[in-house]
Amino acid sequence: MPGSANLNIMLKAARKAGRSLAKDFREVENLQVSSKGAGDFVSRADIAAEAILKEELMGARPTYGWLAEEGGEEAGQDPTRRWIVDPLDGTTNFLHGLPHWAISIALEHKGQVVTGVIYDAAKDEMYFAEKGEGAFLNDSRLRVSDRKVMIESIFATGVPFGGRADLPETLQDLARLMPTCAGVRRWGSAALDIAYVAAGRYEGFWERRLNAWDLAAGLIILREAGGLAEPLVPGGNILEDGDIVCANEAIFSTFAKVIRDA
Repeated sequence: MPGSANLNIMLKAARKAGRSLAKDFREVENLQVSSKGAGDFVSRADIAAEAILKEELMGARPTYGWLAEEGGEEAGQDPTRRWIVDPLDGTTNFLHGLPHWAISIALEHKGQVVTGVIYDAAKDEMYFAEKGEGAFLNDSRLRVSDRKVMIESIFATGVPFGGRADLPETLQDLARLMPTCAGVRRWGSAALDIAYVAAGRYEGFWERRLNAWDLAAGLIILREAGGLAEPLVPGGNILEDGDIVCANEAIFSTFAKVIRDA
């Protein structure tokens, strides 16, 4: 599908970084004998992917701002536009040889995300959207599911690890939600979780304490596919707060109430 010049720049950058990560991913299983060695290798793969993305994106649009997981934030000569980039969402999966990780690229204009790309290089699935133009997976238009009943619906989240302070909240969420639905999945990539809601694979997703680069691209893809997304605390800001609840329109109000009913 023809897209804007910026979208085509983003798609090209995602594919180039995806080739680099896919090559490194094939080497990960050879490093499992040393968890430190494997972790260091994945860190290098992550940084190398971000360098490719920065070269491609900033090379094409040198006046734009930059916000990325590894490289931090840089102001651009054009204060209205900013790239928001996660070179490897799902690092723990990558480290363990699990083929569920993605590159996430968003373009923000005047505080609003206007274009998003999420590339699952391991499965060669490219999710993308531009404001007002719909959402796509490769050559197919995306649409959220039309399930209307909670007990038939599947949801996704991220379960906090390593003693994070928000673990009790998430366990309480699960205790309220699981009796009402068909299942909950924890696959380890927030970007792909949101993309899967957009594709109708999940009915909804929620999580706390995410970063802008985890969320930005997924938000526009989801909304252009007909989904709804709000901050967990009404009146908040998803990208600034890092908390999100999203779902198809039919399920959203019921699902959000369950999650918010602490």
